[in-house]
Amino acid sequence: MQNIRNFSIIAHIDHGKSTLADRMIQSCQQVSNRDFKNQLLDNMDIERERGITIKSQTICLPYTANDGKEYILNLVDTPGHVDFSYEVSRALSSCEGTLLLVDAAQGVEAQTLANLYLAMENDLEIIPVINKIDLPSAEPESVALQIEEDLGLDGELIQQCSAKTGVGVEEILEAIVKHIPPPEGDSKAPLQGLIFDANYDPFRGTIISIKIINGTVKAGDTIKFMSNNSEYRVEEVGLFRVKREAVKLLSAGEVGYILAGVKTVSDTRPGDTITLVDNPCDVALEGFKTVQQVVFSSIYPIATDDYEALATALEKLQLNDAALIFQKDTSAALGFGFRCGFLGLLHLEVIQERLEREFDISLILTVPSVKYNFYLKDKTVLEVDNPAYFPDPMQIDRVEEPYIKATILIPDKYMGGLMTLCMERRGENTNYHYPMPGRIEFTCELPLAEVIYDFYDKLKSITQGYGSFDYELYDYRKSDLVKLDILVNGEIVDALSQLAHRNNARARGLRACERLKEEIPRQMFKIAIQAAIGGTIVARTNISALRKDVTAKCYGGDISRKRKLLEKQKAGKKRMKTVGNVDIPQKAFLAVLKSE
Repeated sequence: MQNIRNFSIIAHIDHGKSTLADRMIQSCQQVSNRDFKNQLLDNMDIERERGITIKSQTICLPYTANDGKEYILNLVDTPGHVDFSYEVSRALSSCEGTLLLVDAAQGVEAQTLANLYLAMENDLEIIPVINKIDLPSAEPESVALQIEEDLGLDGELIQQCSAKTGVGVEEILEAIVKHIPPPEGDSKAPLQGLIFDANYDPFRGTIISIKIINGTVKAGDTIKFMSNNSEYRVEEVGLFRVKREAVKLLSAGEVGYILAGVKTVSDTRPGDTITLVDNPCDVALEGFKTVQQVVFSSIYPIATDDYEALATALEKLQLNDAALIFQKDTSAALGFGFRCGFLGLLHLEVIQERLEREFDISLILTVPSVKYNFYLKDKTVLEVDNPAYFPDPMQIDRVEEPYIKATILIPDKYMGGLMTLCMERRGENTNYHYPMPGRIEFTCELPLAEVIYDFYDKLKSITQGYGSFDYELYDYRKSDLVKLDILVNGEIVDALSQLAHRNNARARGLRACERLKEEIPRQMFKIAIQAAIGGTIVARTNISALRKDVTAKCYGGDISRKRKLLEKQKAGKKRMKTVGNVDIPQKAFLAVLKSE
């Protein structure tokens, strides 16, 4: 155990975590140049295309230090986006130390601080690393000052490297061996193992990622999950190398995987404790705090036959992504589907793409919303995240909506644009201070519903990509909320209904109508697209009818002959409109979801 080091890499998005992990794997000669590819640990297509990490990944690296000893380094690469901070918190629970990466050009950003606090909560040894020192715009000295003054970390521990070129990676490996403590535990005690992640393999069942706190586990043992007392026989234990590598046993302090033929997806819960049936431990380990979903949207299959396939796909995804929750839902326009909870808009996009790619299911999503508290006059309280369950307005006493505390770090020249954006989004209690010359840390309390839509995109536009944003749920506050219905040809399309603040409802309705006008194909009759609050129409647009030129054969003669033909056509159109059915294409639903 003295020669084991468990550590993770944390940072703000795009500060070079996966690139540093690549260099470490190459430095420990775990992959040949021929087999190497960038983002080696990221195994999803979406991660490669977008250059982001969605799922934290583990790899075990053998390393010979300068003192001649052989060490085992268990590295966990983590995501940087605020939506996936739950992945980070789970990864940190399997470590004794962490590398905090800071970009030499960008400096300390919002998610750097958030992830640092997560590491401190877990009482980890933190080694600050300044990355990208090869960039022309790099300022390692001023960033080192930021790390010491803003983050309060020891300046003597700071390592400098360029993950792209490989400069300084050896020194970081030495610092890990020197400063991160070995794991504590007793291999002779009863087995206590913490599940910190799980993946689904269609051939082997669930691959359980586990950190052994005490005891040992080997193939042939019968294990028990302490949360639900289900028992399984272990088929294989092993370490995460570039490919999974089976070993005889895992003992205290090691991080590895267990295959036990777990076929039921819901049995494996990250945060659960594994122990042996013959020699169980006394108490379960402390799990993770439950994650809070903030964005809710309904997912429907385009083909109704795909409903069962969608149910199975969501179950499998839920195992790979413990933060996803779902329950059955129905819609008059779209049939049967599922109401899902997500950690943010990027999380929603990723789940949608994975369902479409990995399981080949075409989907429609409803407008994302957040969870509101409705206090009714008969003293009952309703939690509503779906416009379909909006109570009768006459029964509502008051409505409360969730607010977040946003921390935004920007260069000071963008301050005016940011203030305007926050005021537009009903921001309150804005504060700011200068952590260092030229940079402002701006805090603001914002309604969550205003943030999930397109706030992040707008922030990036205003600050030319230099703004960084992190948030936490703060409290619930009184709000003037209305249900905005979209009517096509006089019929409400329930999948397009949304909950909005009264001040923004008309603008939202108008935008939805304009989007639908572009996407819905023209019919032989005129189609009215309207946005309504209750019985009041707040926005309207028309799709004009396709019409045949009935007066073409009418040449010369009295005008009444033409008028007669046009009146006949008008009556036909009117009759057609009453029986006509408007099919709304899938891209029209998606167009309403998209921000400007």
